[in-house]
Amino acid sequence: MCGVCERIRMIREGTNPYFVKELETGYVVIGDFQHFMGYTLFIHKDHVVELFDLEPAVRAKHLEEMTMVAQAVRNAFGAEKMNYECLGNGIGGAHIHWHLFPRKTGDLGEYGNKGKGPAWWYPMEKMYADSEKPGKEDLEKMKQQLLKELDTLL
Repeated sequence: MCGVCERIRMIREGTNPYFVKELETGYVVIGDFQHFMGYTLFIHKDHVVELFDLEPAVRAKHLEEMTMVAQAVRNAFGAEKMNYECLGNGIGGAHIHWHLFPRKTGDLGEYGNKGKGPAWWYPMEKMYADSEKPGKEDLEKMKQQLLKELDTLL
């Protein structure tokens, strides 16, 4: 089972503390690490590797929902710009999932070019440090903020 499918199993069992909301084609999940406050994932429900592997109507719906999730993240966390990534060849596994990074000026600190650049310019060991994990209260607050915006848009 891929790492993303494992997360989905936890959502379905009610044991994933980062789960926010189920949509028609995927699950909205707050990221485990929050250097970029509001970092969220949108995970396709089925184990599918590539967007072009989806039936056209499902693909269109998934992209529409991903866009609405990104808008909700922006609204909930005050992003100046949203960054979108659909990878699937890393730790999580080859499974369609979106990384939605709410960005603000200066969020890269000394690692950016005049405070700007892709999220991956920030050192991985800092981005994934335990200090970047939200505490239980902060996580619940983030989930509620995002859920409120999702419910408004949907």
